Amino acid sequence: MRNSFSILVFWGLVLSGTGVHADVVQLQTLLQRNNCVACHLMDKRKYGPHMREVAAKYAGKAGLVEQMALKIKAGGTGVWGQDVMPPQPQVTDENARLMAQLILSLETK
Repeated sequence: MRNSFSILVFWGLVLSGTGVHADVVQLQTLLQRNNCVACHLMDKRKYGPHMREVAAKYAGKAGLVEQMALKIKAGGTGVWGQDVMPPQPQVTDENARLMAQLILSLETK
């Protein structure tokens, strides 16, 4: 019985880690397809904040997916100092929401 429980826990951890990895891969793919990587990277600052930095800034705050999706499409300034994010009208509403959701779900280091 104890051995069965250990196996169950092991596979639960493996499968839960797979989902997290898949989310990061999906986010990286969206960032590349929408040219976000021209300014943003996953773990290192380029011109704008990196994705984990964004996730850390908004950690624990509810209802931000729509707000962040609008920010992705409209651009803006002032949130990260004087950095300017140009509008990204080529990003579909669906992809903007998905990117926002995936960014906000990132583990912060």
